[in-house]
Amino acid sequence: MFDTILTGVNLPDGRTGMDVGLQGGRIVAIERSLPAEAGEAIDGTGRLLSPAFCDPHFHMDATLSLGLPRMNLSGTLLEGIALWGELRPTLAREALVERALRYCDLAVSQGVLFIRSHVDTSDPRLVTAEALIEVRDLVRPYLDLQLVAFPQDGYFRAPEGVRSLERALDMGLDVVGGIPHFERTMEDGRASVEALCRLAAERGLPVDIHCDETDDPLSRHVETLAAETVRHGLQGRVAGSHLTSMHSMDNYYVSKLIPLMAEARMNVIANPLINIMLQGRHDTYPKRRGLTRVRELMAAGINVALGQDCCMDPWYSMGSADMLEVAHMAVHVAQMGGIEDKARLFDAITVNSAGAMGLEGYGLAVGCKADLVLLQAADVPEAIRQKPTRLLVLRNGKVISRTAPRLPQLSLPGRPPEIDPGRDFRPVHQG
Repeated sequence: MFDTILTGVNLPDGRTGMDVGLQGGRIVAIERSLPAEAGEAIDGTGRLLSPAFCDPHFHMDATLSLGLPRMNLSGTLLEGIALWGELRPTLAREALVERALRYCDLAVSQGVLFIRSHVDTSDPRLVTAEALIEVRDLVRPYLDLQLVAFPQDGYFRAPEGVRSLERALDMGLDVVGGIPHFERTMEDGRASVEALCRLAAERGLPVDIHCDETDDPLSRHVETLAAETVRHGLQGRVAGSHLTSMHSMDNYYVSKLIPLMAEARMNVIANPLINIMLQGRHDTYPKRRGLTRVRELMAAGINVALGQDCCMDPWYSMGSADMLEVAHMAVHVAQMGGIEDKARLFDAITVNSAGAMGLEGYGLAVGCKADLVLLQAADVPEAIRQKPTRLLVLRNGKVISRTAPRLPQLSLPGRPPEIDPGRDFRPVHQG
């Protein structure tokens, strides 16, 4: 007897027509045909069942603040930081909490149940930390929220930056963050990476650094991050986010750098939407794409995850909490259009992101937590291509979001009265 059985679902690994049995909030069986009863039976009708999506890089303290105090007219990273610096002193805890909860509602409806958010600690009031800790507690029943102590204005550069970050960690933030390329000098940036990794080792915390988010091919902080990861025994617990400078680096140097990162077992978190929007702003033509070397990093065995980064804030006027949109952009900008490429990018918003976040019990296997999403698509390539409706979202085996399938009704002579984008448009080679 199961609590729930999902019947006739397809799985990301290519298996089709499978039954998945859930009990006590866990996956307890995956078979072609489960000969058992259940409290609830859900007919998957050949739809794709996936582990819930993970967003390993987001800024929830800034989300939904677009237009405050005004729009980012240049569209650049630096103007976005300047706008946030103007808005930050006016932030109230209640407004921060309200915006964050609204965003979490949207994320859940899109099948995102795991988010790592960077929390700006540059304002000594730490109202951002207070608000996001409150949000973390409020959403815990339905969404896992990790909080990164992030010195937006620079660990050394911001007044009281060092002390404020440590105070935020004392309050209970989960991860040590940094932004070495925004320090005053390259040397200060290098010293900040060393200090932050040492701090994480002393406190037993993971590290997630905004690293080399620049078009400068000579920005070298990821090299320092890899070295400090090994020096402090942090292998597997460190993420380098963005790494956009790698797009512009000399190929010979990268041929040395990637093995160093692999040796350190670093996680890489690329953010295709924001990277393609903000990078290359000083270029005329040709314009650089600004996304790190996703294909090459994956080929080296490095765990590459994809994050959304922003949603309607001073840096990015778009965003919809849709991790499939993130993967969709990665297909284009990383030029990864093959079927196997798409499978790797789907992993980058699911299992790879879960690995970067250090999640336990995540996945689609017997024994994993039943945090799942049923998509109006038959397989992974179609899920990324169509960004389909999330028919069901389950947390601990319970349905927490339900959306009717998109089934356009047609009135066309001689044509079908209804089409199902999740069934009727699969390529022959995927059928």
